[in-house]
Amino acid sequence: MNIKTKLRLKFSKSFFYIVLFLCFFGCKTNKKESFPVSHSKTGKIEYAKGFTIEKSGPDITLVKITSPWPNAKSAYTYALVPKDKLPAVTLDRNAYDAIIGTPVESVVVTSTTHIPALEGLGILDKLVGFPETKYISSKAARNRIEEGQIKELGSNETLNTEMVIALQPELVVGFSINAQNKAYNTLERSRIPVVYNGDWTEETPLGKAEWIKFFAPFFNKEKEAENLFSEIVLNYNNAKEIAAQAPTSPTVISGAMYKDVWYLPGGKSWAAQFIKDANAHYMWAETQESGSLSLSWESVLQKGKNAEYWIAPSQFTSYKGLGNASEHYKQFDAFKNRNIFTYASKKGESGGLLYYELAPQRPDWVLQDLIHIFHPNLLLDYDPHFFKPLE
Repeated sequence: MNIKTKLRLKFSKSFFYIVLFLCFFGCKTNKKESFPVSHSKTGKIEYAKGFTIEKSGPDITLVKITSPWPNAKSAYTYALVPKDKLPAVTLDRNAYDAIIGTPVESVVVTSTTHIPALEGLGILDKLVGFPETKYISSKAARNRIEEGQIKELGSNETLNTEMVIALQPELVVGFSINAQNKAYNTLERSRIPVVYNGDWTEETPLGKAEWIKFFAPFFNKEKEAENLFSEIVLNYNNAKEIAAQAPTSPTVISGAMYKDVWYLPGGKSWAAQFIKDANAHYMWAETQESGSLSLSWESVLQKGKNAEYWIAPSQFTSYKGLGNASEHYKQFDAFKNRNIFTYASKKGESGGLLYYELAPQRPDWVLQDLIHIFHPNLLLDYDPHFFKPLE
């Protein structure tokens, strides 16, 4: 489900820059003199495991993506150079997957999870195109869509490359489940740099959120990203400490069935980590999977029948709908006691689920929601951002 959701995932930058890119960065066939540099880390990447950022000399920032998709065998390295330094810098083009002038003034992103980062860094006005804009929930982004400032570009799997090429963005931020995205290959042949964002491969809540630092150097927003992420970490850890004060740890199940198979988070997944940090006991916490488990309803019933809470039952928003889908659901105590909570009720104006777009960037809000559910006496007068009781 997550991958499927992810896959739904100015005009004409000045002629000067187009020519500049073609002259300096268009071709990767001829090796040139390497820029003599030593590398040093520019900022601490503390939680995310899928990327690094380093300085290479005084003017070059290297962004390396080590986990563009699960089990990726190749890493991608992008060199970022200030535009006013471009004429003076000579790089080995074979050493990088793309060389990009900064600050970027026009960008296409491909996942709704990228939108909160742009908005948080104050660079949403740089976004000129997006595939399947109907899934964007951000009000600020929707206003720009309605004003025609963010163009509809098809879908991530079948990105309208002709429109992207017409827009001439300085950067496309893509994601993929492998290296076989034909649309991205077409854009790269058209001299439009594509960089992979692997935020969705991270296994921890703060690891996903830290990818706001990935966007920062493309737009000279490093300080803003550090400040935003530090605030998120502080809020998350404060909430975690509050949860630890609870005298009990309620038992929790999750997920729902699709064609007789019950899909639920593995014990090492970010969803399971949320439940653990909210001081609750996820019934499959001991499993080693970082993605989803696929179980029979009988095995879920055997282990989770008496669980006190049921979180995120797929798309269901009401007990009636859940019970109509399968009589098996009615055997669980959480169903009988009306202790089921969903994020599927909170949608943007065009139908996109707010959780899918915003939760990876605001894990502190997700954790506070869960603490409010599991320990209602700890966060009084709290208004949840994502989760609601089933109707």
